Amino acid sequence: MHKKGVWYGVLAYLLWGFFPAYWKQLEGVPAIQLLGHRVVWSFLLLMAVVLWTRRRGELGAELTARTVRIYLLAAVLIAVNWLTYVWAVNAGFIVETSLGYFINPLLSMLLGVFILRERLRAAQWIPIVVAAVGVTYLTRAYGRLPWIALTLALSFALYGLVKKVAPLGALFGLTLETGLLFLPAVLYLGAAEAAGSGAFVHAGPRATAFLAGAGVVTTIPLVMFASAARRIPLVLLGILQYIAPSVQFLLGVFVYQEPFDSARLVGFTIVWLALVLFGVENYLAGRTPTVPVAEMGEG
Repeated sequence: MHKKGVWYGVLAYLLWGFFPAYWKQLEGVPAIQLLGHRVVWSFLLLMAVVLWTRRRGELGAELTARTVRIYLLAAVLIAVNWLTYVWAVNAGFIVETSLGYFINPLLSMLLGVFILRERLRAAQWIPIVVAAVGVTYLTRAYGRLPWIALTLALSFALYGLVKKVAPLGALFGLTLETGLLFLPAVLYLGAAEAAGSGAFVHAGPRATAFLAGAGVVTTIPLVMFASAARRIPLVLLGILQYIAPSVQFLLGVFVYQEPFDSARLVGFTIVWLALVLFGVENYLAGRTPTVPVAEMGEG
């Protein structure tokens, strides 16, 4: 096994796990503006990489009407995911965002069954049922449906489903996705600036630096992930993905002091049990887990 690949994977998921700490530095900026800046700066940085590697012609050659349609859908889904995530983090729901990424693999399995007509082994239904029990219990504990977690899980699972049939690699795919969102993002940020509510520059040099850095924090873990994916087995990469929601959960409870009573602990424990059963079943079956490894990363 390639040790460098393992470290790339660990670092990528650790960075994704610490994302809440980054967005917390921009707590006073509206979530829609955070999304706009993440799209704009990510696209500019990714396009610079494409130009620097002299692959613009290669990207242009792969742009067909079908490809654009696929990535437009992917762009909408990832925009919903990013917007929900940054809003939830700064509204004090980091723990619930971690729940979304814990249940994401199991939800992806269900999409595979009902949309792609994939077949599950009988034992694979057990963790899905257990996770459903956990979410139901948490609904009672929260006094509401955990919509933040479910929105994150569903949008990212659907995003993974779209990416399954998408023809481009990680660099070109993300460049096209952010490119399709670039003009709407620029128009929105321009309108916010004209209305006097824009945060860029006006919120101070520190906030401005963090807004401009949104592109960097998006692309660096993605590059690390891509490097890891080429070097280590998918099984290991699938296991490593749980680093990110675990770190998010610990940040929410111990750093940002979000409420986490015994009832929520019971609900989370049921979900964690589902994940353990999921991993054990796949190990015993002696085959690669159907864990949807996040090409984009969380949040």
